[in-house]
Amino acid sequence: MYFTFLIPILLIMLGIKYKSYVNMSLSVTLAVFLIIFLSYFYFEKSSMGTKEIAVIATLSVFAAISRIPFVAILNVQPTTFLVALSGLVFGPYEGFLVGSTAAFISNIFLGQGPYTPWQMLAWGIVGAISGLIGKRGKKLSVEKFAIICFAYGFLFDWIMNLWQVLIILDPISIKGILTIYITSVTADIMHAVGNFVFALIFYESFYKVLTRFKSKLEITYIKNIEKL
Repeated sequence: MYFTFLIPILLIMLGIKYKSYVNMSLSVTLAVFLIIFLSYFYFEKSSMGTKEIAVIATLSVFAAISRIPFVAILNVQPTTFLVALSGLVFGPYEGFLVGSTAAFISNIFLGQGPYTPWQMLAWGIVGAISGLIGKRGKKLSVEKFAIICFAYGFLFDWIMNLWQVLIILDPISIKGILTIYITSVTADIMHAVGNFVFALIFYESFYKVLTRFKSKLEITYIKNIEKL
């Protein structure tokens, strides 16, 4: 599944090389839809137990709803932190599902749009990266995780900036790209700082809760295997 994330990058490179900007925008958008579709298709075909599915669904809803009270504050919300923590504890695939689902659910309340698939991809990538970090098996310190969440603020917003580049600019130019990315700096910083603060405040307590849920799931799976 991980190689599919390289498809949009490859399409962008080909579009720039051959200066086919309209086709590039369409093909990259379709690639984003494809990645999301394959992720959920794999999820449906996977052997996840009902308890694990319930945990993923609960985390997705919680991350989505937590975004709504902060909508009045420029680009500050705990969703990115919660998605990152979910991936860290449960793994890259679960983290991607939580991130992408949280984006879709929150936009039911805040408004769906052509940006929704890109938000699903961006938050999904945040969850997946955290899952890869969590595979090391060592608990991160509060400071390290807060710094990672700070970086996620820029990563998420830069992916959304890429969506604007593909939709707004025709033709795509270095000047236009720089304009979009520079004008978003304030919002990027707000997002990053917000993530950093949420991580400092809630990381320890939330990490304990999620690891407890994960341990219960693992015990359940072991018991089921023993019965077989």
